[in-house]
Amino acid sequence: MLVTGVEAQAFGTNCYVVAAGPGEQCLIVDPGIGVLERLDSLLAEHRLHPAAVLLTHGHVDHTFSVAPVCGARGITAYVHPADLEMLADPAKGLSTDLVQLFGGRLEYSEPEDVAELTDGAVLNIAGIEIAVDHAPGHTGGSVLFRLPGDDAPLCLSGDVLFAGSIGRTDLPGGSTDTMMASLRDKILPLADETVVLPGHGPATTIGRERATNPYLRELSAAPGRGL
Repeated sequence: MLVTGVEAQAFGTNCYVVAAGPGEQCLIVDPGIGVLERLDSLLAEHRLHPAAVLLTHGHVDHTFSVAPVCGARGITAYVHPADLEMLADPAKGLSTDLVQLFGGRLEYSEPEDVAELTDGAVLNIAGIEIAVDHAPGHTGGSVLFRLPGDDAPLCLSGDVLFAGSIGRTDLPGGSTDTMMASLRDKILPLADETVVLPGHGPATTIGRERATNPYLRELSAAPGRGL
């Protein structure tokens, strides 16, 4: 399996590209701000042909380039329905200060072909089997994408889990209590060897986060809430 990607120009968002191998169809996960040129170069380098775009959630730093990526190739964008409104109006997922920061300076367009993700769904696209776990808390429609890797399972965690931290819960649609429930019910049960590819920052593993991430340690130590 080929797993690679580029880092967006804004907010350090990780845009991942996943394929069965070079020269195959591929999945693009979370195409953010300013990734198009480098993404096209990466696709050409590995002779990859995009089959779909998968979105871990609806925040604009993860979705900004979804319309041009999909539109240029006639492919579908997949998102959980709870975050669907952010594809039409990114401001719905932003705080007032972030709306002012963008100030209309970014020209955003909505993708034409959108399919909805559901909890527990298993997608078979580009020769890859992807399990979908609804894990709200950062946004109402945040999801995890899990797939088999060559050496260990992979989890594309979006902004649910980072190396040493978790996603913020103070934006519209966020909830600390819901986030902790998602970590308990969807993250902690994963195998230690699972490689986590987060929406920002470096890769990690479930085992490393279980041992060192303060949020997961808190959950594991809570009576009746650990594994």
